[in-house]
Amino acid sequence: MGHDAQDTDAAASVDFKEVQSTERFQELRKRHRSFVFPMAIAFLLWYFAYVLLADYAVGFMSTKVWGNINIGLILGLLQFVSTFAITGWYVSYSNRKLDPIASEIRHEIEGHEFDKHGNPVSGTAQ
Repeated sequence: MGHDAQDTDAAASVDFKEVQSTERFQELRKRHRSFVFPMAIAFLLWYFAYVLLADYAVGFMSTKVWGNINIGLILGLLQFVSTFAITGWYVSYSNRKLDPIASEIRHEIEGHEFDKHGNPVSGTAQ
């Protein structure tokens, strides 16, 4: 809702394999993967470290820090904090590095204004 319906013939006439082979799409894919894969690995290591500590280092995790608050509780809450921090970081990264390229590619696909090198083709805009 709120968006104009896209002409199905326009989408059918786009060669998506050709779009995927363009330099700009490859750059978009590289930038996306260069953020997502390392961040996913880092978060999973952090998560499994917490799980392993909770399972095998019970004495350490139950160390009181302040009142009834122990290290396990603090590290558990930091799991949530780190999830929100990573999400915010990704949104910022995406807005700066991914969205401009994705918008260009989308505009070219919708307007059929690209060649096989990802360069805009003038004079074909509708």
